[in-house]
Amino acid sequence: MPPISLYGSKLSKSAGRIAEKPAVLPSTAAAAWSEEELRIVEQDLEGDGLPGRWSQEVPDEDVKVLTKFRSRHNLVQVLEISRRADSTLAGSRVLLLDRPGNIHSVHFFFKVLTGSYYDSFAMLPPLIPPGPIAILGLGAGTAARIIHHFWPRLEIHGWEMDASVVGVGRRYFGMLDLENGKPSNLAGMDEDEEDNDSSYSSGEELGKLVVHIGDALARDAVVQGGFAGIIVDLFSQGRVISPLQRARTWRELGERLKPGGRIMVNCGGSCVEAEDRRDGDATMRETVAALMEAFPGGGVSTRTFLPHDNCVAMTGAFPDLAAWRRELPKCLWPGVSEWRPTS
Repeated sequence: MPPISLYGSKLSKSAGRIAEKPAVLPSTAAAAWSEEELRIVEQDLEGDGLPGRWSQEVPDEDVKVLTKFRSRHNLVQVLEISRRADSTLAGSRVLLLDRPGNIHSVHFFFKVLTGSYYDSFAMLPPLIPPGPIAILGLGAGTAARIIHHFWPRLEIHGWEMDASVVGVGRRYFGMLDLENGKPSNLAGMDEDEEDNDSSYSSGEELGKLVVHIGDALARDAVVQGGFAGIIVDLFSQGRVISPLQRARTWRELGERLKPGGRIMVNCGGSCVEAEDRRDGDATMRETVAALMEAFPGGGVSTRTFLPHDNCVAMTGAFPDLAAWRRELPKCLWPGVSEWRPTS
């Protein structure tokens, strides 16, 4: 999940001072926590400042903290960026889940595309057989929202470890609409959007998001008949989780696919700031190498978002780019030419 720098914008460290008072830990949760856990929570919630990587590019008055609390898994913060802000994040809400301030979900009020790796996930459906898609690392539903907008008939299953993040997604990011199969209210809002599967008949039953709270890599994170596609966006403490640097993990995920299915994964990159000092670029290279070991013989292709070096990888034979482009909405065409086969 990308840092804010993917969007070319950061926020003032003091931005929280003009916001509503951050939410405190619910008493029902606090009762079950150890003294050490509560001490950490109190430290996390002290003061109004935001993570240090959020610098001086957006004025304080253009940022509002909607909620801030500590769950069992994350330091959860939701920020709202004013439409008047001089930022590519203007008119959005963002979800932060770690101390460095990496973005784990973004929701624009008046457009669907984000200008980041999330948009690549909406390119997957034309390359896979009919059937449900899994999102491993649902967050607050950004990838699900984009996919549902362009391919509203698809059934999506999303796995998220932290129930608090799901709650935030439902309250602040419109995730309940996806779970209820409501049509996107942003049809036609993206420039040059046309000729895609987002058209539907009145009264037609659309696909829904099915939310699963739990370990996305658990053996029971499957559906009968297999997934047509699996999207992997699993980060913890600011970096790609370590099981994704092992070929065995990818082989096991591949077994969850139906014939002809593909996996698409956010591999991170140097743009991702971890809570420890692990180099994000090294983790990205190890993740891609594990994928290539699990799917040998040219079975992996990549797309890199410059200048911030965020890498997205995809399994399966390298696609016919011209044919792929014809099956996509026009606003997603520019991304097609950026894919490269691995050597």
